Order: sequence, then C-alpha cells, then structure tokens
Amino acid sequence: MNTSRDPRIAIVGAGLGGLTCARVLQQHGRSVTVFEREASADARPQGGSLDMHPGTGQAALGAAGLLDPFHALARPEGDEWRVIDFATAALLAQRGPSADGGRPEIDRGQLRGLLLDSLAEGTVRWGHAVTGVAPSADGTCRLLLGDGAVEDFDLVVGADGAWSRVRPALSPAAPGYTGVTFIETGFDNCDTRHPDLARLVGNGSMLAKGAGRTLVAQRNSNGHIRAYIALRVPQDWHEAAGVDLGDQRALRTHLLRMFDDWDESLRYILRNGDQGFTHRPLFVLPAPHTWDHVPGVTLLGDAAHLMPPVGLGANLAMLDGCDLARAVVTGSRLDDAVRAYESIMLPRSIEAATGSAKGLDHLVPATAP
Repeated sequence: MNTSRDPRIAIVGAGLGGLTCARVLQQHGRSVTVFEREASADARPQGGSLDMHPGTGQAALGAAGLLDPFHALARPEGDEWRVIDFATAALLAQRGPSADGGRPEIDRGQLRGLLLDSLAEGTVRWGHAVTGVAPSADGTCRLLLGDGAVEDFDLVVGADGAWSRVRPALSPAAPGYTGVTFIETGFDNCDTRHPDLARLVGNGSMLAKGAGRTLVAQRNSNGHIRAYIALRVPQDWHEAAGVDLGDQRALRTHLLRMFDDWDESLRYILRNGDQGFTHRPLFVLPAPHTWDHVPGVTLLGDAAHLMPPVGLGANLAMLDGCDLARAVVTGSRLDDAVRAYESIMLPRSIEAATGSAKGLDHLVPATAP
C-alpha cells in the first residue's frame, strides 16, 4: 500500500456524501478524483428539500468550511410541520421552526451546487461510469470504468448510492423493498397558481395519514411545492391493479379512487400537479449491514447504509464523508485511517437504520392512526 502523505484517492459518486469527503480532503491539501456517471451537474433533478441537523449535516458543513454560505441559502422557516386530518383537512398539530433555527431546510440541488462550487476545477470527472472495483493483494484497488479503462488507487470510496458498483467488493448485500412506494409530483409558483395548497402546506411541510396511505407536501425554494403520495403496497401493485405507470391519466384516476374518502383539499394534490407522477418504490439495505475490512476500499452514505427517506440519509452521508476525510488527513497510515472510520460509521449506521425503519412505519402506518 502507498503510505505517502498524499495517497491516490478516488470517490465514486458525486452525491452529497462523496462531495463532502472530497471537499474536506482538498481543504487539507489532499488530491482526490470524483467519478460520476452522469454527464453534468444538471443532468437530472436532484430532489426535494432537506433539513440539515446540527450534529450531522451541519457539523460536516462546518468541517468543510461551508457553514456560512449554507446559512445564506437555507430556509429556517422550512422546519415547520403541519399534521392535517385526512377526512376533514382540519389542523391536528403544528410544530413551528425551533427558536434557534436548529434544522434549516435547503433544496438538495442548492446544497449539491454549494459543494461542487467549493471543489477545485476538474475534481469531478463527469460521464465516467464505474462498473466495479478489484482490490489488489498489495492493498490498492483497481477502478473499472464503463469504457473499458482501468485506474489504480490507494483508496476507492463507494459513495454511489443504493445500487453501488463498489459495494460488492465488500459485501454481497442487496437492497430490498420496504413495502412502501412514493409517487412524486410537484407544483410551480404555488402562491399564485395554487394558493389554497400553499396555505395548507405553510412555510414547511404538511402531512396527512390514513391506513397505508399518506400525503406529504413540502415547500421548496422559488415557490415550488414537492408532494409525495406514500402507499403501503406490494412492489408490483400497479400490475395487479392493471395500471400502466406511463399512462398519467390512468394513474391519476386510480390514485383518486385510492383516496376517495379523503378531503377534497388534499385530493387536490392528486388532481392538479404541474409535473407528471414519478414512481419511487423505497428500498433499504439489511440492518445491520457490516463487512470485514478490505484494504483499499470502503463505503459511505447509501452505499453503506441505505435507509428509508425520513430525514437521516443525507445528513449521515455528509457526516460519513467528513469523518472519512478527517481520518485520512490525520492518520499516519491510510489503511489504519479507513479502519478507524469504519469503526465509527458502522455502529452509528446500525442505530440510525433502526430508527429510520420505525420512522417509516410512523410515516405510513399500516392501520389508521
């Protein structure tokens, strides 16, 4: 293994965790290359709003020297939550943002852009798909690229999400379906085009729950509301129902039937989205998910501990990236640094996975709440 002060490090995946890791490494003068299969930073939408927790996501941003620009973009008022009765749309409970703005919201795309802008030019190799990795006997790791090229590194970090191409070098685990599917839609210029929905949602998020059915609407920046129709259904539910997911009208009609006992102000979310429906079955890795240490390769974020999207995943991925980078820059030997990181990350992720599973059961209860 290369024991120089500047080991060759590759990060696979330009998500929040991988970019945080790269940023902290570069802050300390280390070179790093990020391989990303997408063609550019704006190749696809980045998803909804995230609440950054003080001890995880915000701690990572602080270590990356990006806390002030984060706060300049974030929306403290977005931490507001409203719980609505599904049958009457009456307000059941409301939680305002904390007095100290403890968990401000930020659009995922804005946060990713902040991290990308902080990196040295050329750090991310766009359009470079990784098909796998091959650890070597000398403790290094070979990166296998989609175009047939190979590159050798002292450390390859799998930050490539749920269907990681790096994970098989460490673990045979594969994501399994949770029993819950999200169907996403969105509303533009909500305060002028959808004022009743905007008032219902407020400054943050709105939640309405029935038996096996939940609606979540979340205010993003620039007057956009992102909504999720959460269903506790088999993964092939649409096939059993005879619904073609590519037929937006048929899908809308079926969803309206599924929510026919809900208040019309909530059914508005099903009727009037400005964006088509996007079908997102939720998958998780087995918990606990651990592996025997392999020199030259490790994982972070969803590649290591894929969990339900209940507010922990992005925060933990960023903390993973920060912890790994700090272990590398402070350790005397690269392999010892990676072992130290894994000894912290793996127990932490087991606890978080348990909590996330309970969170999903609370979000989409099997029986009426």
